[in-house]
Amino acid sequence: MATSAAQRFGRRLASSVPRRRFSSSAAAAAATGGSAVQRTQNPSLNLCSAINQALHIALDTDPRSYVFGEDVSFGGVFRCTVGLADRFGKGRVFNTPLCEQGIVGFGIGLAAMGNRAVAEIQFADYIFPAFDQIVNEAAKFRYRSGNQFNCGGLTIRAPYGAVGHGGHYHSQSPEAFFCHVPGIKVVIPRSPSQAKGLLLSCIRDPNPIVFFEPKWLYRLAVEEVPEHDYTLPLSEAEVIREGTDITLVGWGAQLSVMEEACLDAENDGISCELIDLKTLLPWDKETVEASVRKTGRLLISHEAPVTGGFGAEISASIVERCFLRLQAPVARICGLDTPFPLVFEPFYLPTKNKILDAIKSTVNY
Repeated sequence: MATSAAQRFGRRLASSVPRRRFSSSAAAAAATGGSAVQRTQNPSLNLCSAINQALHIALDTDPRSYVFGEDVSFGGVFRCTVGLADRFGKGRVFNTPLCEQGIVGFGIGLAAMGNRAVAEIQFADYIFPAFDQIVNEAAKFRYRSGNQFNCGGLTIRAPYGAVGHGGHYHSQSPEAFFCHVPGIKVVIPRSPSQAKGLLLSCIRDPNPIVFFEPKWLYRLAVEEVPEHDYTLPLSEAEVIREGTDITLVGWGAQLSVMEEACLDAENDGISCELIDLKTLLPWDKETVEASVRKTGRLLISHEAPVTGGFGAEISASIVERCFLRLQAPVARICGLDTPFPLVFEPFYLPTKNKILDAIKSTVNY
């Protein structure tokens, strides 16, 4: 059931790219100041291949860039790093011990010496042993030295979120933990072309960044991706569907589920504006605020548990900024306050029907 739903959402995501402006070669070209590449010249890639292409470009354009983590030299468990060691050598693409704290700690040191360190955590669920290194070392490195030293060249990649069968230890969405940490950035793409452009931006940004990759979309999300080197701006949300009755905000794989709900709501005469946040820290408050001032309503959806999820921060900020413009309470459709389940995953996830019900109740409040 969950797998078939994922495949359905994946196909809709891929097919809706041009229509819903989920991302395009024109958008990518605009981000780099170039002209749009002809659509016929752009190969169709899934999200995994787009990540791989971005890593190839990063290693090829900067001789002081490195990719490392558990099993990355032979391609990694999701095959995102396949071919990198063969092309760039095992001195720049290499395996590490099974020690997340050591992986990130090594990355901090490598970045502090002026290198571009791309550290892979095999699953976001495994990132917690490295929490101290990220929070107390990477995030504070620049500040504690008065900007004399920094580890801004560090990018931490981690597959996150539901996958249809991952259960307790391979399906979690821990982004909110890191959104409470000044000194780092948190970025989550929704599609292949977004993943490539955002990852290259993260690798070249002068700040340490945690880059969560929605593993459900590694194979299911397919679209045309420009072959050339391009970046997309961080901390800039995107309105991917315009509407007038209610604003929906999400990120990552949840965007395809939310668009399904928007399409069904449209059949009932409800006009939904859908926003991809893309960067969670620091997030684009202005774009969301402008949308809510127009629609008067807000719904936020994410896979992580509802209590303490990043949706709560968005809700609080928008209530502070748009209190007199709100026509209904802010709605949050999120994961449940339980450990991520196995057989009950379809009941845990914020599905299209849950979102659609919340859209209707918010609009009719």
